Amino acid sequence: MSKPAPGHKDATYHTECTGQALETVKAHSSPSEQTLFGACFCPFVHRVWIALEYLGAPYQYREVDPYKKPADLLELNPKGLVPALKLSNGKGLAESTVILEYVDEKYGGGKGGKSLLPPLSDPYERACYRLAVDKTNRNLIPSFYRYLQAQEVEKQLEGAKEFTSHLSEFVRSMSTSGSEGFWDGKSLSIVDCTVAPWLYRATNVLRHFRGFDPEQLLEKDVLQRWNRWTAAVFELDAFKATASTDDLYLDSYVRYAQNRPLTSQVADAINKGRSLP
Repeated sequence: MSKPAPGHKDATYHTECTGQALETVKAHSSPSEQTLFGACFCPFVHRVWIALEYLGAPYQYREVDPYKKPADLLELNPKGLVPALKLSNGKGLAESTVILEYVDEKYGGGKGGKSLLPPLSDPYERACYRLAVDKTNRNLIPSFYRYLQAQEVEKQLEGAKEFTSHLSEFVRSMSTSGSEGFWDGKSLSIVDCTVAPWLYRATNVLRHFRGFDPEQLLEKDVLQRWNRWTAAVFELDAFKATASTDDLYLDSYVRYAQNRPLTSQVADAINKGRSLP
């Protein structure tokens, strides 16, 4: 029997990265001072992985099947969620936003001078970046799942409207004075890392399953800034090194698009109207 076409209703989730992401996995397969437990299709993992690559942090990548949680993952995070970061002293960290801040505090400002947050000498600006992250986590990202998981046409139209509204609000929060396309107009930040995996999946997963088309849905000024942002972030070496091919995402998100039972703790939270785990 031939393999189903990408995104076919009979496709199943992947358990190994593809494309450039697979090459990055191979390059980080040896033991290191910290281990990232990840799943190839998971956007929460992706946001941390981008940061590790961007900051040049040492790490070993460990692929796990999130539906068959290994014991050593459960030791780090009893919920069995990825990402989880195992440190050299055996301690572990969970929650992607927390890991992002940890990685930046430990490896930011190194030889390359890169950092995901403004300097410690500017606590107000750091707080503003964190507020942007919090808003994205509470609004834009949940709307992605509501749009994708909606089954009735009316609900899908509502989902498209909600997601487009939050996306437009996020784009309008971007700097218009900086010379670069990133959120702050300068360089990759914690805000970009936080949202990039979902907005990338909007360009393949939402487009495939729900017909999402920013050219049709975004107002002209928003579309122009959106295009600058995608060109800056999606073409960044750290992003390309951690992105798999489209077929992996289409196959792995079929279960979300069909809103199958027991798809994930995230999908269950969306269906029950709860905040994301």
